[in-house]
This record gives sequence, structure tokens and C-alpha cells, in this order.
Amino acid sequence: MRWTLKPKPDSAKVKHLQKALQVSQPIAMLLVQRGIETFEEAKTFFRPSLDDLHDPFLMKNMDKAVARIEKAIANQENILVYGDYDVDGTTSVALMASYLKTKTDNVATYIPDRYKEGYGVSYKGIDFSHDNDFTLIIVLDCGIKAIEKVAYAKKLGIDFIICDHHRPGKKIPEAVAVLDPKQESCNYPYKELCGCGVGFKLVQALAEKDGQTAEDLLPYLDLVATAIGADIVPIDGENRVLAYFGLQVINSNPRPGIKAILQQVEKNQLTITDVVFIVAPRINAAGRMKHGNFAVALLVEEEYTLAKEHAKDIETYNYDRRETDKQVTEEALRQIEDQKEQKRFTTVVYDETWHKGVIGIVASRLTETYYRPTLVFTKSGNTLSASARSVSGFDIYNAIEACSEHIEQFGGHKYAAGLTLKEENYKAFKDAFESAVAQTIDKNLLVPEVKVDVQINLNDITPKFYRILKQFVPYGPSNMTPVFMTEGLKDTGYGKCVGDDKTHLRITVSQSDSNNFVGIGFGMGDKFDIIKDQKPFKAVYSIDENEWQGNISLQLKLRDIKA
Repeated sequence: MRWTLKPKPDSAKVKHLQKALQVSQPIAMLLVQRGIETFEEAKTFFRPSLDDLHDPFLMKNMDKAVARIEKAIANQENILVYGDYDVDGTTSVALMASYLKTKTDNVATYIPDRYKEGYGVSYKGIDFSHDNDFTLIIVLDCGIKAIEKVAYAKKLGIDFIICDHHRPGKKIPEAVAVLDPKQESCNYPYKELCGCGVGFKLVQALAEKDGQTAEDLLPYLDLVATAIGADIVPIDGENRVLAYFGLQVINSNPRPGIKAILQQVEKNQLTITDVVFIVAPRINAAGRMKHGNFAVALLVEEEYTLAKEHAKDIETYNYDRRETDKQVTEEALRQIEDQKEQKRFTTVVYDETWHKGVIGIVASRLTETYYRPTLVFTKSGNTLSASARSVSGFDIYNAIEACSEHIEQFGGHKYAAGLTLKEENYKAFKDAFESAVAQTIDKNLLVPEVKVDVQINLNDITPKFYRILKQFVPYGPSNMTPVFMTEGLKDTGYGKCVGDDKTHLRITVSQSDSNNFVGIGFGMGDKFDIIKDQKPFKAVYSIDENEWQGNISLQLKLRDIKA
């Protein structure tokens, strides 16, 4: 594993902030690294406020979107809320539909079938709208590339409003309004909203026209926080505010559907990480194993008794998802070994029997194993579909785009994407993708990396230090859990391998005259020789609390150790 120590921030800025906030140097360094250099910026960071949300009308075409929806409500038009089948899409649909239903009864939802319709806007969905007299479709978390489909809908007399956050292509669909902070000439100050975040800005704009404030919209933020966590968008700026208040709603008064999910797991206070690993997979399981409609039904349900029934069904889908995911991962790893492809620059695997609903998860697992830009393909109708995942620092979207001559369609982000191609083009694409990555990737990126924020001594870890550190939450991209490095450590003689198969490492460390700290390293049992016999070593770690028999103590969550 590579250890990369982040560049030291400007010492003058660190000293200034240290004095202004009366905090230790490591805390001031962490803040300056995150772009926080003044007392006011620190106040905004540590005390997020709904007043920090941007004016939604700064987003290009927002006025057009609001005017069209107001017209539809006034004329009692039928409105269809359409979204992707993943967490960001289903939460977006639940958010928009729940809000619009406070204004009109003429609202329905539509999630495309992952297997029959695929990703994004479908002709089937448009035909459904036409057959059922919908004259306005609000599409969320997709649509930015649906040029032909929006044109088709227009011929049928159906208007589109697009709320998306994915990278636009060279052409934009001719919708009534396209809301996407990433589109050209959109001067919206924050570009990293998820799909549900863009949907929330539209709701905020509608609410403002109705005399409501952001505070009136708090009950919707449990959905937005869930989408922010699941879609792995940066948790800074506006996303930090939305995630901060959304987590408060999740932990105090969540909607019945989320409450029903949480009743099935033993957890008192959820962090954004818990949302990613507890709430999001269950919502996703519906679209992966059954249909995204089941997730929307759970999230819009107002009766807790009925929500519990929905959650029970979704728990079954999640169990099926886990079993399928495990099986496909094992088969994919075996394929890589059988074809002796462990040393390639990329990991690209295909089996026509693999369940399309889990290929994204499997791609993530293969990336963890081989640490390569990864694509997992399966058969989907007459074409092959793939989910792509990347390694830190490498733009997989650009690499896929470089192979576009072999592809039918693709879309996504820097680190995650999806694509379809004809089966006869699979081999040519696989070779082209390997070549594109080999020519452009920095070879260092193929080695797992831990980024170290600050080098500290164990004596720096005081109760006050950790009390302030806890206020850095919610963590996520652009505000990751702080990672520290300490040298000159020694195990006090209590170090041992733990766990049923002795694969984990538990140590009690000190540094010269410091207090002792317990460190736990999951999957690090093979590093026991580094610490035995009180040999000096260095470690990279994060800090968290350990509760045991009613006692709470600080512990080091080890990422890696070296002699």
C-alpha cells in the first residue's frame, strides 16, 4: 500500500486559524486542507445552516421549470414523475412526487424496468404517459442525453422537465427546461449535487414561489441525505448542508419507509457511512432484484404499518441480492484467474448468465481485489450491458469515451459509469479499453493508496482534540475521515491476532511518554511480525470511539503499518 502524505498547508494560514479558533495545530491543518481559512468559514463548516443553501433560481432554466409545473397544477394536467431505478433515482422520485401531491392529486410515478427498459428515459415510459393522458414528465437523475426520446415525446404532445446531474453530451435535449448544474452556461454556484439534490432545488424553487422556506422542507431531507451518501458525491458546500440536516431527520423523525428499514437493524445514531451501508443497499435491492417501484412505494408510504410490510419485502430482495452478489463475484474472480488476466491494466469480465442487478457491486469488489479500472458485462436483451468502476485518481468515463466506436451508449461519472454494446464488439472493446487505460494511467494509481492528512504524535490525541474532530462529520468525498500518521510506535506487549481465523490485528501502542492506545487493524493479522518484540513501527490510522461494557475509549482504526 502506498502512503501519500498530503502537502502541508500554508503555515501562516494554519497559525492564523489556530489563533482565531483556539485549536491545536493538527486541527487547524485539517481545516486549511479543506479550504477553511477564516473564523467565518469555520463557523459555516462546523455549524451548517439552511441559510447557506443557494438561491434555486440561480440554476439555469429554473424559472421555466417552475412556470411549467405551476401551469400544469393550475390546469389540472396529469404529471408523471420519472426516475432511475437506483437510490438516487428512487429517492428523487419519492421526493418530487411527495411534494407535488401536496399541491395536486394528478401525480403518478414511473420507474423503468432495469431489465426490459434499461437505464434512463424509455420509449415504453413515454408511450405509457401518452396512453394515460400525461402531458408533463418530470424526469430525475437521468435524461440529460435523451435527445431522441424527448423529441418523440414532443410529437405526442408531452412536455419534459429534466433534473439531472450527469455530464451532458454535446447536445442537450429540447425539453421545456433542463436543470443540470454541469451544463454549459449554468452559473449555479455548486456543481456537485446528486440527482435528488437537483430535484430538491426544484422543490425549493416551487416552495419559495408558494411562500415557504427551506425549513418547511426539512422533512424531505432524509431522502436527499440518503441519495448523497449512496451516489458518492462530494460532501462539501451545499451537499454538506443537505447531508447534515438530512441525517438529523433520519435520526430524529424519518419518514415511515426509512424508519421501517431502521427497525430491522440495531443502530441508534446513523452516520452517513451507515446510510451508505444500511439504508442504501436495501433501497437499491428493489431495483436490482425486483423493480424500483417497490422502493418508491416504501419511500412515499405515509402509514407506518404499511411501510413495515414494504420494508419486509425489501429485506427479502436484499438477502437475494447478497447471495447473488457473492456468487457472481466468485465466478468473476475465477474467470480472471482462469484467463490469467491478473497483470493487465484493466479488469474486464463477461458472462451472459450474471444477474444485471449486481454487476455494479461486483465491479466494486473486483476493483478492491485487483485495484484496476474494472468493467463487468452481462447479457441484456440483444446487447451486453456493463457497469464500470475506477481506482482513485483515474477518470474511467474518459477511458470509455475513447472507445466509443465500439459502444452503443454510455454515461456516468469519473469513477463510475455504465455502457451497452453489441456482443460482437465485446472483444474489440475489451482490447481498446485495455489500450486506452495502459496509455493514460499513471502506474502508481494501480497500487492501493492511503492518503494521510497530518502527521501527529499520540500526545496530540486529547479529549478536546477528538471532541472537535467529531464535528467534522458528515464525512464523504472532499471531506473524508481524517487519516493520521505516527512514527516511533511500540506495542506494549499485548499485541495479538484476533478473530475466528486470526486475520485481524489488535495492539496496544505507546510513543515515548504518551498514554497507551488500543489499535485494531482488520485483515492485518499477517503484519503481526512488524510489531512483535516491541520493535518500533509507524502506522496510518483514523480515530474513533470504542464502547465496551459501558465504557467509552478512543481507539486507533489502523489502515496500515510499516517497520
